Amino acid sequence: MSRHSRRRFLTYLVAAPTLAVATRIGLDVYEPAGAEAAIPTLPAPADLVDLGDLLILAGAPTAHMLVLSVDEEGVAHFRLPREEVGQGLTTAVAMLVAEELDTPLDRVRIQLDDARPELVFNQLTGSSNSIRSLYDPVRHTAAAARARLVGAAAKRWGLPADELTVRQSVVVAPDGRTASYGSLSAAAASLDLGSLAVTPKKESEHTLLGTPTSRIDARALVTGRQVYTLDLDVPGAKPCMVRRPPTINGTVKAVNNEAAVRAMPGVLDVVTIDTGVAVVAETFGQALDGKEALDVTWGPGSVDTLSDAGIRAKLKAATPSLDVLGLLVKKVEGEFDFAFASHAPLETNAAVADVRADRAEIWSGLKSPIAAQAAIARAVGLPVSKVDVHVVQSGGSFGRRLFFDAALEAAVVSKKSGRPVRLMWSRIDDMRHGRMRPATHHRIRAVYAAGQVLTFQHQVAAVETDFRHGLGDAITAAAASLPSGIGNATFAQTLFLTTVKSPYNFGVTTQTLTEVPLRMHTGSWRSVYSANTRGAEEIIVDELAAKLGKDPVAFRREFLKTARQRAVLDKVATEGNWGRSLPDGWAQGVAFHDEYKACTACLVEIDASDPKKPRVTKAVIAADVGRVINPRGLEAQLLGGLTDAISTTLRAGLHIDEGLPLEGSYSQFHYARQKDSPKDVRIFVVEGADEPGGAGELGVPAAVGAVANAYARATGTRPRSFPVNFDVDFTPFPR
Repeated sequence: MSRHSRRRFLTYLVAAPTLAVATRIGLDVYEPAGAEAAIPTLPAPADLVDLGDLLILAGAPTAHMLVLSVDEEGVAHFRLPREEVGQGLTTAVAMLVAEELDTPLDRVRIQLDDARPELVFNQLTGSSNSIRSLYDPVRHTAAAARARLVGAAAKRWGLPADELTVRQSVVVAPDGRTASYGSLSAAAASLDLGSLAVTPKKESEHTLLGTPTSRIDARALVTGRQVYTLDLDVPGAKPCMVRRPPTINGTVKAVNNEAAVRAMPGVLDVVTIDTGVAVVAETFGQALDGKEALDVTWGPGSVDTLSDAGIRAKLKAATPSLDVLGLLVKKVEGEFDFAFASHAPLETNAAVADVRADRAEIWSGLKSPIAAQAAIARAVGLPVSKVDVHVVQSGGSFGRRLFFDAALEAAVVSKKSGRPVRLMWSRIDDMRHGRMRPATHHRIRAVYAAGQVLTFQHQVAAVETDFRHGLGDAITAAAASLPSGIGNATFAQTLFLTTVKSPYNFGVTTQTLTEVPLRMHTGSWRSVYSANTRGAEEIIVDELAAKLGKDPVAFRREFLKTARQRAVLDKVATEGNWGRSLPDGWAQGVAFHDEYKACTACLVEIDASDPKKPRVTKAVIAADVGRVINPRGLEAQLLGGLTDAISTTLRAGLHIDEGLPLEGSYSQFHYARQKDSPKDVRIFVVEGADEPGGAGELGVPAAVGAVANAYARATGTRPRSFPVNFDVDFTPFPR
């Protein structure tokens, strides 16, 4: 896809004792190039404008409100209006700042910004959008800071600014005089330097960007020094845990032994909230004992009568048969089911809250802090201006921390209890009452003739996804300016239309979503709709290739739309030695995915000689994500996507039984362990466009398809229900 950009920049100085600058950037405009094929497929909405574009558009009015400062020690401080949840965002942003400032990376500090309502939609972390939306604004902000520092030195020495150079935070004059950034910061902030030329570096001038770089927080992470929410030292904050209902959305009717629990050692308070009964105590052990001892009469939940079979029947009913012409056409078709899946971040839900009569202060890992702040203010009866919400680095998310359940609960408990609280969800809470990827049912039908695919139809039915975390509002704000086909759609439909697309020329292609309105704790899970939707399509692509008597790689190569896509596919086929001989019960699988201005191919080898214990033994991944900031970070994202795909394709899922997931721990939610992960993984970065595409969610769909296709080839079966091995091989915890 070709890209043509039109930008407007406005740079201005924010007066301060240290240099502080901000930059404004307009929205990029994309123009898709046409593709040539025997039966070309018209561009899908996501080919014209994707979800990342919508979020950039929604955030454009406040993109100028990024702030970078250089203090008197010469250290650069950048306030990041996004959340670091392990994806390496702080490292990538620090690299952008260091590159443009010409300062060492260890002289850059990234601070996660507090909730700032004035940013509106520009403080939302998700949809593989952070680097895409921040790339130009951060570079221009840092370039503006550098220009002012050089300008201050030029004024001090009476020299033209273009005669000065910068080396490692030091401005150097032609005659050898030097001035450090620290010595120039006050003057750069206060002097009238007139008009300054602010131009970020050309790619050819980069010395740091594109270089594999270790995370700036790596040492803290591996030594245990990284501070997470429950590590914070908030004076007087007491441990708190919540007894939750035995079914999703159950309610509290009565606490039958409140006095007895209050009398237990260390228990300070028992508080009823909308989501259960909270126990505040001197230690977490005492809070846990107290909440386990509670005798509660519960009201019904919202899906008490439903289990997996009933939910699957409702989803299947929402996808009517596509087989209109029956035996009159040659076709490949399939129906697929994907189970619910937990986000399962290593750090469970947690928050610290201190709510007083006239103010409130909250600390938590939040990807939508502005929405959290507004909800907390309503819940505790305070103006938003009196509620301070601090964003804390988190131990994983995968979409989970778009919701702010723990922060809201902690604030309500703190208000009712009259003391600061330190609230933690147990692992069982997080599995059973946390957010989950909705179950989906898929019906796909491809019609072919004379070696060509004439039509490709895909109907998706999904349990309704909850977008009440700010993303829906951002989509609405941006979609208002889009054509009616997209702009008038619901949150879910707009997200589906702007993420899901086929990379192939398969004639008339339709991909549709129907949501089944069940009130469950759903949420965006890594890759949202694409993991299941494109994963299922890649299985059908393999089956189409077989029907047409073609090799799966050669077939994909023939029908992919662009040379860029084919280059990525060719890379994995070559590096993975596609077609090599393997023992019985072993096989290769391949798949492809294109999304967020990026594309990837995945080739895996699987040992399924025991179909009940399949294991991926090797993986080769290639990706073109446009401009790469940190190749090491990109590799980590793609490896994480592969692990998610191995897990949810082969073993990991949630069983719903009479209104509640059975799984309550990692031992029951069978996410891939080290023994399930391939020792041989090679990742190749294919050089792409000048600006970055999205990478955080890119790696899951292709890996889902590759693992499923390898399993099918190894076992001679056609998997239709995922995960393929999904027995209840454990004793569930009590409700």
